[in-house]
Amino acid sequence: MTGLRWGILATGGISRAFAGDLRQAGLDLRAVGSRTAASADAFARDFEVDNVHASYEALVGDPDVDIIYVGTPHPMHFEAAKLALENGKHALVEKAFTVNRAEAAALRDLAAEKGLLVMEAMWTRWLPHMVRVRELLAAGALGDIRAVHADHTQKLPSDPAHRLNALALGGGARLDLGIYPISFVWDVLGAPTRITATARLGETGADTEVATIMTHGDGALSTTLSSSRAAGPTTAHIIGTEARIDIDRAFYRPTTFRLRAPDGTVLETYESRVQGRGMQYEALAAEKLVAEGNLAGDILPIDQTVEIMGALDEIRRQIGLVYPTEPDGIPARDARSDRGESK
Repeated sequence: MTGLRWGILATGGISRAFAGDLRQAGLDLRAVGSRTAASADAFARDFEVDNVHASYEALVGDPDVDIIYVGTPHPMHFEAAKLALENGKHALVEKAFTVNRAEAAALRDLAAEKGLLVMEAMWTRWLPHMVRVRELLAAGALGDIRAVHADHTQKLPSDPAHRLNALALGGGARLDLGIYPISFVWDVLGAPTRITATARLGETGADTEVATIMTHGDGALSTTLSSSRAAGPTTAHIIGTEARIDIDRAFYRPTTFRLRAPDGTVLETYESRVQGRGMQYEALAAEKLVAEGNLAGDILPIDQTVEIMGALDEIRRQIGLVYPTEPDGIPARDARSDRGESK
């Protein structure tokens, strides 16, 4: 193992999935940190981690760690990633990267000041099927892209006390689920020039369904749908003048897609063959960027992550969603502005 030495901050389900993929890929999982010693000890036993810390502060201060994976719920991402960067550690931060654009921009600027990598763990971007999708797009196999659609719909707990429905914890379909189709659209079409959003809010005020229509620079249209109360197809489609790509369920995981001619003829079928969940690819990408000194990123540059958080702010403004942790209320209309947002 000659790459970076990894530390994992928080010990929930997503951190366990990440740790499992690090281990199967042969990467150097060196340390774990939790808010309780019991949780850190259990995690360390399960994944054979040598350095065990009963606080996040102790983890980021570990001299045997080069990079921190932040696996807390997203309202805690900002403080955890900031702690890592301030202690000289690179950071791979789960999606949604932060709660708002202001936090995302602050982490970007801090990383640049420290000469460190900070990257959103949008693992879909680095999965093999998405690598092939981008190859087909770059080769012009679809002709002119006219439209993109993606949905992420799951039937998740409706309990008002559940994290997903708690506004104080950044609950709602937009950040937990909607980040996937929004990021997918961005990957294919780039930044939108216009965003229109509508939503249904649940009993707690958190969004249970969110739909968007976006216009992009070349006139292409995109639509997304996210729901936490009903399970839909969770597929994605890229529609061009010469062909289309249909990505099967679940489009954001290792999966299958078909390239089809306008008459429906299958021109290519791609089947993913991935060991584990597939989160190792983002870890390998982070190690490669650090080795190359490319701290701005490439497949998902940090500036793009900040832009996406700005778009999510604009969606939130349009649907009237307000977090109690933000005293200034709904973000400003200009999604590019850092004004008026605080944790």
